[in-house]
Amino acid sequence: MGSRPARDAGFAVSETRQNLLRFGPSLLTMKSPFAIVMPQTNTQTPASQGPYRFAVATACCTILLLMAGAMVTNNDAGDSVPDWPLAYGRLIPPLIGGIRFEYTHRVVAGVVAILTLTLALWLTFARVRPLAKVLGWMALVLVLAQAVLGALRVYLVHPMLSATAHATLAQIFFMTLVGLSLYLSPWWGADVEAIDDSKSPSLRVLTTLTTLAILVQLVLGAAFRHGAFGIQPHLWGAGVVTVMIVWAAGAAKTRFRENHALRRGTIFLHSAFGLQILLGFAAWYAVRVLAAQSSQPTLLFVTLTVAHVLGGALTLAASLLLTLVAYRLWRGNVTRVWDRAVNPASHSPERAGA
Repeated sequence: MGSRPARDAGFAVSETRQNLLRFGPSLLTMKSPFAIVMPQTNTQTPASQGPYRFAVATACCTILLLMAGAMVTNNDAGDSVPDWPLAYGRLIPPLIGGIRFEYTHRVVAGVVAILTLTLALWLTFARVRPLAKVLGWMALVLVLAQAVLGALRVYLVHPMLSATAHATLAQIFFMTLVGLSLYLSPWWGADVEAIDDSKSPSLRVLTTLTTLAILVQLVLGAAFRHGAFGIQPHLWGAGVVTVMIVWAAGAAKTRFRENHALRRGTIFLHSAFGLQILLGFAAWYAVRVLAAQSSQPTLLFVTLTVAHVLGGALTLAASLLLTLVAYRLWRGNVTRVWDRAVNPASHSPERAGA
């Protein structure tokens, strides 16, 4: 005869199993950060889930890298370490003053570079679409170019130009990882209902122009932070970006109201841009008021300005995701044409049957 504790334990195991079956779909959905943009599907095999999750993790680490770079700029620590790749001839310098910000930036950059190299090698030998392999190596080239521009900035080779180019390439590298993550996601490989994007201007054109406008706006912001010119061009750019986001998001909502992926992408873009507007006013207050009150960057000044840089990156990512979703749903899906051109054998009848 079984004891009462044994029966209670068996009942607890059975109840736990039932809860896992009940909440299993929700837990699967939570695995993907892109669930806020498009519905989850279960089309991925275990072999393809690994690169996708690793790409998402690398993109998230890149956000930390962007914040670390903004910390260097807004703490006036860009000239705190005079040599590269070592710091004062040492692997670990004294972590005092601005050195700790610059050194932290370099450490995070090294981690992201290692993650990107690992991702590129993983994609090379993984069973993924050819374009994913190309994007993986493209990301590696970009992060290496970032290191070169960082070295040029350290050795004061056209400081304003090299620093602005360094910040711009960082955003392009981030865009590449975001696009690669979406391309590797379960949603991209699933069968989705196509849209008829035939109106002029098409949603694809609007979202592409919006993403380019946001990228240019981030370049203007970087040039302002590094002293290339005043804040006026950045303010004008904010007006252009506002018009483009309202136009593109409005077209997505009115033309494709019933499309879940586009609706979620629009919500994500509106949320990121709304937050960025608030952070923009806060950053303007920091630059105009807080900077005049103290000769050294204060904690509030650095917090507001770094948050504004982070908001810009998230807005760029949201616009890029909406753009890629629009292209994926378009009847003339360009990525299928690319895959056929790169690897025709993967689209043969035998391959399709397999």
